[in-house]
Amino acid sequence: MSIDPSAHIDSVHLTIPDLGKSIAFYQDRIGLRLQRHDDTTAAFGAGGPELLVLHASPEASRVHGTTGLYHFAILVPSRAALGRSLRRLSDKRWPMSGAADHLVSEALYLDDPDGLGIEIYRDRPRDAWRVANGELAMATDPLDLQSIYEEPGAETPWNGLDAGTIMGHVHLHVPHLDTAESFYCDRIGFDPVVRRYPGALFVSAGGYHHHLGLNTWVGVGAPPPPENAVGLRAFTIESARLQPAQINDESTGVQVVLVHRR
Repeated sequence: MSIDPSAHIDSVHLTIPDLGKSIAFYQDRIGLRLQRHDDTTAAFGAGGPELLVLHASPEASRVHGTTGLYHFAILVPSRAALGRSLRRLSDKRWPMSGAADHLVSEALYLDDPDGLGIEIYRDRPRDAWRVANGELAMATDPLDLQSIYEEPGAETPWNGLDAGTIMGHVHLHVPHLDTAESFYCDRIGFDPVVRRYPGALFVSAGGYHHHLGLNTWVGVGAPPPPENAVGLRAFTIESARLQPAQINDESTGVQVVLVHRR
């Protein structure tokens, strides 16, 4: 199976316990726009396709020490847009769990009300990405938050996430990197991009820094979450070469939905 260079993560589906609480958070703090909802489901975008779909299950339990979601990552179109998100989180006093300069990107990290990891980031131009030892150079360096906050344009009034915001990538806890590579590269069609990051593998289509991050940071051989756990339910990959399919990643309990782009 092969993926075309323009393939990308299309949307992320989460299982959460309280739909009302999560709708308020993703609208007010993150800036996504509610596009549809009913008693058990809510879908959000940023003026275009659906990016995030919440599925409510009041009995869903939070778990720790399992595979599954590490974070999903919202890609904003500019540094000014990232600055506006930083200002919004600051204004709302929502705590961040971290921030990093990854050389290829600049990223803010936080958790939603159920402890699910979120990254909001902007990419540096591709011609600024560097290659070291045959691999794309990525790091986790300190981020100059003051510079992000003061980026020209970041001071404009908040109106939610900018048009052009997309789902940039998904990062998963997996039990073994070799079996994860076999599933997501050999079976789905992504290419390995970075292998040297400790305990992690980054894979992508078209030379992107990563559409999927895969790590063993909760422990090699970690078990999948139980059914109906709070967390990542599914994510979709859109590609012109893939035929529509739903493939279960049994090691993480996540369903990978392949969407054919015409």
